[in-house]
Amino acid sequence: MTTTQPRPESTAKQDWATGLTVFAAVMLLVVGVLDIFRGIAAVAEDEIFVTTPNYVYSFDLTTWGWIHLVLGVVAVIVSLGLFKPATWARVAGVGIAAIVIIANFLSLPYYPVWSIVVIALSGFIIWALCVVRTENFPDLVR
Repeated sequence: MTTTQPRPESTAKQDWATGLTVFAAVMLLVVGVLDIFRGIAAVAEDEIFVTTPNYVYSFDLTTWGWIHLVLGVVAVIVSLGLFKPATWARVAGVGIAAIVIIANFLSLPYYPVWSIVVIALSGFIIWALCVVRTENFPDLVR
């Protein structure tokens, strides 16, 4: 006969910590998928993007597409790590969200509305990952 360890009682802090971490994981997953789609669109068909002459941070749109595609893939991988409250995933999540903000700011003239939406989502991700404390909850996946 095996005995099971009783789970600790759920507290409000644990519920908030779990909710914020899941929020950040899902939002990072969404941002990653959006960046993957944006990258594919820029690599495959650069005519859908507005070109801005004399832009200081101008790259070829195919280059921007590859940058967003790679950032999107990394964001999706890190978001999957956030479903377990691993410290490496939280640190990587903040880092990748910050890099996504910078990349979207630099490519703002090419696709302004999409860039602003992704910048706002990434800001919420950073906030959620920085606010939560891992000692407040044992595990997200039960």
